Amino acid sequence: MIVRFGFVAMSLLLENASPSRTMTYATLSKLDDREAGIRKLERIAEENLQSTLRILKHSKAHEIAMYRFSSKLIPLATHEGVAPWNPYEALAPAFREVGGFAKEKGIRVSFHPDHFCVFSTPRPEVLQNSEKDLIHHVRMLELMNLDETAKNNIHMGGAYGDKVVASERFIEQFSRLSPTYKHRVTLENDDKTFNVKETLAAAEIVGVPMVLDIHHHAVNPGDILEDELIEALWPRIDHTWQIERIRLGLADISQLPPKIHASSPKSLSDPRGHADFVEAEPLLHFLRGAARTTSYLDCMLEAKSKDAALLQLMKDMKELEQNGQGVRVIDGGTIEVTPL
Repeated sequence: MIVRFGFVAMSLLLENASPSRTMTYATLSKLDDREAGIRKLERIAEENLQSTLRILKHSKAHEIAMYRFSSKLIPLATHEGVAPWNPYEALAPAFREVGGFAKEKGIRVSFHPDHFCVFSTPRPEVLQNSEKDLIHHVRMLELMNLDETAKNNIHMGGAYGDKVVASERFIEQFSRLSPTYKHRVTLENDDKTFNVKETLAAAEIVGVPMVLDIHHHAVNPGDILEDELIEALWPRIDHTWQIERIRLGLADISQLPPKIHASSPKSLSDPRGHADFVEAEPLLHFLRGAARTTSYLDCMLEAKSKDAALLQLMKDMKELEQNGQGVRVIDGGTIEVTPL
């Protein structure tokens, strides 16, 4: 199985390349000239997009073929206080440049809207804001001229005292979305509420691919043992991606591989927190299990050390290769693993 690794938003190896520079609404509100404040927001967004382009070029130089955009590219983009500001037209050329580079270089990109994007909510105003946030993320992908292989990854949301009812509400409310937005979504298990089995069942019903977070599964496994995850659930998760490739008319798994998230626990006292780096051996063990049924996989690292953690993981994988552990390093961001 071929496995490509990616990292999230920030680079720790590039200087002055934050893609998440911002300005608070309180600061904007204190400006005497509101129009000048709006122009400043647009300049900050332009800087964020230029930093994103630098990070993509940096990724390509290190043979890294996956990257998750920061959701904070446009400061205050969905804040009701800046309405009716429409930032997209002014920023369209910068978005096109970012998307064009990603497409030209074959870098798989995505977004992960934050935890306020919840479709299990019982509150109409929260649902409305969740839809607004998702539409914003889809709009940014469209400005990059990226097709529906570029996704927004979300969680189901909270249980609100009754997880069964919340799951049914998620399915009902998410299913009402326009296909324009629904087809831009992947669904991920979380570390406290909806486990792998529950998330997979919802993903199959609403017809979107599932992203397996193996760290979240470790701290929120439900009644699923590790062997069952690999033997019973992983083939079903893989199948959600197969269905999506069929819908998009993609013949080759490498055009839209299944995606997982990987990270290591911060400490024994904080098992849900993400460590600076990723432990190679536990990750390789999972990958070799998945390789029994899957030929191509993308793995997003959610380590605090970002791209530095990815490069360290590749060094660790090289050591495991030299020790005959069923892995071969192909390039700076890709490995090949043999099935267990």
